[in-house]
Amino acid sequence: MRHRRNTTKLKRNTAHRKSLLANLACSLIEHGRIRTTFGKAKALRPVAEKLVTQAKRNDLHSRRLAIAFLRQKDAVTKLFDVVAPNTGDRPGGYCRITKLGQRMTDAAPMAVIEWVDLPELGAEDEIEEIVAEETPEPEAKKPAKKAAKKKVAAKKEEEPAAADAE
Repeated sequence: MRHRRNTTKLKRNTAHRKSLLANLACSLIEHGRIRTTFGKAKALRPVAEKLVTQAKRNDLHSRRLAIAFLRQKDAVTKLFDVVAPNTGDRPGGYCRITKLGQRMTDAAPMAVIEWVDLPELGAEDEIEEIVAEETPEPEAKKPAKKAAKKKVAAKKEEEPAAADAE
């Protein structure tokens, strides 16, 4: 029975799972937002939030614990210097997960995980662009879009020729 066993195993052994979560956490700290599968995002959120809680203490012991887990000093530096101070007095809930739909190749559910309190990285327009990239276009729109791209390319080629003539 699995009473009170809450670890999501992600079909990996312990060492592989810890390494995966550390790498995902480093990517989240570095980029502020990452696109991954929904299951990995759900497994990453508690790890990332515990790291931010440690970073808010901002002492030598918490820094050493973060280095031991993440194994990348530049990610730890950014966590302590950028991410943790931006959380302010927020008592938790530092990450946001947004569902994107299914991946085209294998229909895996995709999601974006991002920091809530980083305004330069938390623009909603970028998420909408990612969702637009993920959703396939209907076949009727594709020829019209190709024709429009050709017209734009033709105009760009004509503009330098007109500038050279002047």
